[in-house]
Amino acid sequence: MSTDDLDSTDRKILNALIDNARLPIAELARKVGLSKTPVAARVRSLEERGFITGYRAVLSPIRLGLTHVTFVEVRMSDTREKALSDFNAAVKRIPEVEECYMIAGGFDYLLKVRTRDITEYRQVMGEKLSALPHVSATSTFVAMESVLENSAPQL
Repeated sequence: MSTDDLDSTDRKILNALIDNARLPIAELARKVGLSKTPVAARVRSLEERGFITGYRAVLSPIRLGLTHVTFVEVRMSDTREKALSDFNAAVKRIPEVEECYMIAGGFDYLLKVRTRDITEYRQVMGEKLSALPHVSATSTFVAMESVLENSAPQL
């Protein structure tokens, strides 16, 4: 399934929900130029087809005091499927890891880690990240400023 499976009305609905997932169906219908019943049916269809996978509150990490962002390159000692699966399962259990990507290149994974400060990051690195299975080396990069973050795609 791809965005080719979406018509212009589906795209309008998705873009409106990206901007505000709490829009009442009546307001969403007004924005896309249809009545409530067909819009509700389209939203259900978008959910069933997997274009909408959930709704959530987006919290402010700054207001929560989580202002320290680091990016960690991870090199693995073993990249067979079992090792990757073990790593994937373990990294998902570390709440400070905000994002994790498998990378094709000079290292194997890139993690985005968010903590209160460098002291807390050092503790997370020493107690959690370095204990992840099959990790042979890491490199840490501290973000100085967020230029663009949490940008949702527009269709």
